[in-house]
Amino acid sequence: MRSFIRRGLSSPFAKPIAFVLALLPFVWLVGGAELDRRGANPAEALERSSGDWTLRLLCIVLAITPLRTVAGLPELAKFRRMAGLFVYFYAVLHLFAYSWFDMGFDLADIGGDIVKRPFILVGFTAIVLLTPLALTSFNRAIRALGARRWQLLHRLVYAIAVLAVVHFFWMRAGKHNFAEVAVYAVVLGGLLAWRVVQFVRKKAPLRLPFAVNWLQKQ
Repeated sequence: MRSFIRRGLSSPFAKPIAFVLALLPFVWLVGGAELDRRGANPAEALERSSGDWTLRLLCIVLAITPLRTVAGLPELAKFRRMAGLFVYFYAVLHLFAYSWFDMGFDLADIGGDIVKRPFILVGFTAIVLLTPLALTSFNRAIRALGARRWQLLHRLVYAIAVLAVVHFFWMRAGKHNFAEVAVYAVVLGGLLAWRVVQFVRKKAPLRLPFAVNWLQKQ
């Protein structure tokens, strides 16, 4: 079964298919809003749904490394950059919908809203932090920054994941509807916890000789 999956992931058609699948929500959202099929308020539906897809794709991005490691599917790594760029794409679409439908592209009103409403500030901060990650998701940027600095920069995704969940939580707090928030929090929390465990495991063998030497001196 795993060999079959690996062959599929290695296919030259795998990335184009993944690209089309990641773009389908955009076509559905914009097409539905244009045809007025998104309920009584298609503008609000576009704004909320673009935020939902940002979170879903963020979960996918953070799930790639655990799946690659646990399931033995190294081919998944080649989809991470594309998925990350789609996270930014839907985040910008979310910001665009808010700026247009809620604020009418009035920069003064947008700035005032960011300062006044904490959940807007948190969401805006997440998009600001996403921007350098999107701009450096190319081989030339990796070479310019150096692998170590590039990796440190892209660890911002963990902070972004936390900010995204907090933004969603505060947005739903007014309606006291936290069921969906809890799902994202559990999924993202589990994916981040897996990374903490892996980090501790990697550091433990390095600390063991120091601990043994210390005990021998006592």
